[in-house]
Amino acid sequence: MIDLGISKLALIGAVALIVIGPEKLPRVARTVGALLGKAQRYVADVKSEVSRSMELEELKKMKDSMTSAARDVEQSVQSGATDFEKSWSDATAGLDGSSSSYSSNDTLGSLEPPVYKHPKKNWRLKQKAMPQWYKARTGVRTRTQSGAARVARFRPRSSSAPR
Repeated sequence: MIDLGISKLALIGAVALIVIGPEKLPRVARTVGALLGKAQRYVADVKSEVSRSMELEELKKMKDSMTSAARDVEQSVQSGATDFEKSWSDATAGLDGSSSSYSSNDTLGSLEPPVYKHPKKNWRLKQKAMPQWYKARTGVRTRTQSGAARVARFRPRSSSAPR
């Protein structure tokens, strides 16, 4: 920021000591340091915001160029497909004597996505249909039990009797 040498700092410190006094100098120095720190943080925030906005602009330009390239590729593929369809229909026109059943309207882009169909499964019925012996073997809880009862159930038994 500002280039201050050791001699200039000593001169500023001596003037501050004379003007402010030795009692208030540490408090003033802390305040000045805090203000300088806030200023440096503010400058750093502004720099990061500017760089972020520049990166965002670069990304927008890149996105635009990629979308235009994708459109160009799509158009070239579509024109290649129509050329192939024309050459295929010309090549196969004399073989059967009948025209192809494939129409130009049935392109891959016009296909609709499949419609979602609910599987009609019921989780509760599936749990009830599970055999009791399988539930006992795998440890599926069939009855409710309080926390204290569960602790008492799994508490290790002592080998000797308590005194």
